[in-house]
Amino acid sequence: MKKGGILFALVALFSFILAGGVNAAEPIVLGVPTALGSIEGKDGWMAVQMAVEEINAKGGVLVGGKRRPLKAYSIDTREHEPGIPVHDALTAVEKLILEKKPHAIVLGAFRSEILLASMDLIAKYKLPYICSIAMTPVFQKKILQNYDQYKYMFRNCLNAVYLVKYLGQVMGFIGKEFGFNRAYLIVQDTLWAKATGKGLQKWYEKNGWQLMGFDAYPLGATDFSSSLIKVRAKKAQVMVPIFDMPQSGILLKQARSMKVPALLCGFISPVAPGNAWQVFEGEVEGMVNFLFEIGPIPVKAVPKSVAFNRNFGKRWGEEARIRLSGHGPGPAYDAVYIMADAIERAGSLDPDAIVKALEKTDMMGVVGRIRFAKDHQAVYGLDPKEAAIGCAFQWKKPGVRVPVFPEIVAEGKIELPPYMKK
Repeated sequence: MKKGGILFALVALFSFILAGGVNAAEPIVLGVPTALGSIEGKDGWMAVQMAVEEINAKGGVLVGGKRRPLKAYSIDTREHEPGIPVHDALTAVEKLILEKKPHAIVLGAFRSEILLASMDLIAKYKLPYICSIAMTPVFQKKILQNYDQYKYMFRNCLNAVYLVKYLGQVMGFIGKEFGFNRAYLIVQDTLWAKATGKGLQKWYEKNGWQLMGFDAYPLGATDFSSSLIKVRAKKAQVMVPIFDMPQSGILLKQARSMKVPALLCGFISPVAPGNAWQVFEGEVEGMVNFLFEIGPIPVKAVPKSVAFNRNFGKRWGEEARIRLSGHGPGPAYDAVYIMADAIERAGSLDPDAIVKALEKTDMMGVVGRIRFAKDHQAVYGLDPKEAAIGCAFQWKKPGVRVPVFPEIVAEGKIELPPYMKK
């Protein structure tokens, strides 16, 4: 008995020492500077934490033959708030870098203006960086023009160019299906939204559509009635809103109260979550809204998007799951896995080695197949087996989001809402 007891005690002690050694391993620190007060930033941060917990539960990240845990720290850049100076957001980013000394950054900038302004700061500290929200294509141009300086930065979310392609293809379908050819653009007065609008304007010009108007509204705007009056007067058949600000839900409410007879097809951030039917009391019916990346909506053709959606609910609660924003959470979650995978393949925390590994990324994630182009933008397309994908869905009774695009993952077809049926 004594020998058995001593042996048991020794085994227990040895296990305790080993466990202590693993827990005591120096963590790999991920910085998460973003607009935590925004829907996208908040949900993205929650997705990052979930991925970190999952990786740590499996033993962490293998670096140089030793497993190390991940540790993520966030800071609120407040860049989603109207009137916040770029300098203030950059100060928050640098504060996080200096105080937490991250080995890499994930999720990152919310506004395109902040993303571009932060590129020199990231270059200064040589931090591998994966952006999962800001969308301006200028980011890619700067990397191609000055690769040596900006090579540390990548983006795994949709960009404005891909959004235009997606929107154009959906407009093409709407034109063929319903004979529509008159559109009205109403966008947010920010870099990414205006770039999306201008890109779509070119698509209309090339494809025989008439653009009946193109209006831009500043951050924080709460009255869109002047545009809605023009939509009605000019008999636009499709109204294309491009907004990520919380107040943009008012546009939909006003359109319904004014009984504007046009199909809403674009992106209104508050209309994307699964609870929007209840929030807007069914007035979202018929709107075709884009989720820039899948995950917040489970797509049966992409099992990892279904698992992410389900597990988000388990980790953060059902209310959090049905409120998931349409842009950011899927890529934010994937970004942690992409970075962890690159670090393991690099076998080092050397930033240049990690960059080379990131450039060779080829993995399946929540958003589909993840690869980076030469400009460090993740490749988006129509087939999740070949590229990452976004998704358009239509709100239908009894309050469900039905994926309608891309066709390969569609679970239904676009239908005219009741207020447009004769």
